[in-house]
Amino acid sequence: MTSCANCIYCVCTVRTEEFHGAHYPQYRQQIKAQILSGALSPGDALPSIRGLAKDLKISVITTKRAYDELEAQGLINTVAGKGCFVAEPDLALFREQSLHLLEDHLAAAAELARTCGLSESELTELLRRKWEGSL
Repeated sequence: MTSCANCIYCVCTVRTEEFHGAHYPQYRQQIKAQILSGALSPGDALPSIRGLAKDLKISVITTKRAYDELEAQGLINTVAGKGCFVAEPDLALFREQSLHLLEDHLAAAAELARTCGLSESELTELLRRKWEGSL
């Protein structure tokens, strides 16, 4: 598939060569990233579930599952008979969901650190280095 500025498949960067064999969380994350970055604006139409599944050569169920989760997160709206559209972002909800996810990851990291015998200060130092490396 060729890339063009106005094609929703290209704007979403949801292209066969990038997602062949990937799992639905990757589809969902890619579209989510495009919405949160502003590459997709509120009201923009997303590809139909069937059309996207056909284009990517994946199951309609896989595509529907990704869209359902995006809708549950408040990132897209489905209008019966019209399709799926980018929703107006609820930044407070997104922040709350992100903080919850972060807490889960930090709890897992703390548990793994204890299992490895790391001290709290060693874990803090590791997190500080990761933070600085990602900025």
